[in-house]
Amino acid sequence: MSRRTVASHTAAVGAAFGVLATGTFAAVTSGGATGAVADAAETGPATMATTLAANEAVLPAADTVSSAAHVTPAAFGVDDLDAGEDFDLSALDKAGKIADAIAQKQAEEAAAQAEADRLDAIIAKGGLDGWIAEALRICDLPQDLAPSVKKVIMAESGGNPKAVNNWDANALRGTPSQGLMQTIPSTFKKFVHPSLAGRPITDPVANITAGVRYMVATYGLSTLEAGGRSNHAGDYIGY
Repeated sequence: MSRRTVASHTAAVGAAFGVLATGTFAAVTSGGATGAVADAAETGPATMATTLAANEAVLPAADTVSSAAHVTPAAFGVDDLDAGEDFDLSALDKAGKIADAIAQKQAEEAAAQAEADRLDAIIAKGGLDGWIAEALRICDLPQDLAPSVKKVIMAESGGNPKAVNNWDANALRGTPSQGLMQTIPSTFKKFVHPSLAGRPITDPVANITAGVRYMVATYGLSTLEAGGRSNHAGDYIGY
């Protein structure tokens, strides 16, 4: 067998495996071309060379292979979240503040309802404390003024809603002071809370609203808080 015949035979064998060495490149044939190369080997060297040229796929040298063929998976962990680049911590803070605000509002509403229930119970029970509580609520004044209002009432009428003063200057003028806070008819008419204007001067709640509103308008809230006016010795002298 001549050298040329041997080379041709070697090429045919390489083609049968799908690889042909060509200098610095490796010629790779597709699976489907193997049979065609084998047929060409029997036909003749020239035909086989033509078939190989038509079916070979040339791989580039190693230094030209794209780096995309070698991809290293990116590591991702908790530390990436800590960097704050892709994770908005302000959203959590905002949600927390909203939750706190809702909880605070619910607590305030619960406290207000509890206070309203307490006043309802006092008012339903009646008596001086109930009348004072109702009058302050109608006048939209704080309930912590109740002890001061009670001090004035006890000094003026002793807590008797039907008390009438028949001996002071007002009585001499024909306008006796009446009721829990001892208001005269004209004062009662002017200062009674509008929602209670149809009630008589001796009505406990209406009388208190008139006396309280007169005191605040004439002497200021501080006088009501102090439980009426007092002399230098601290003795009550009226309002």
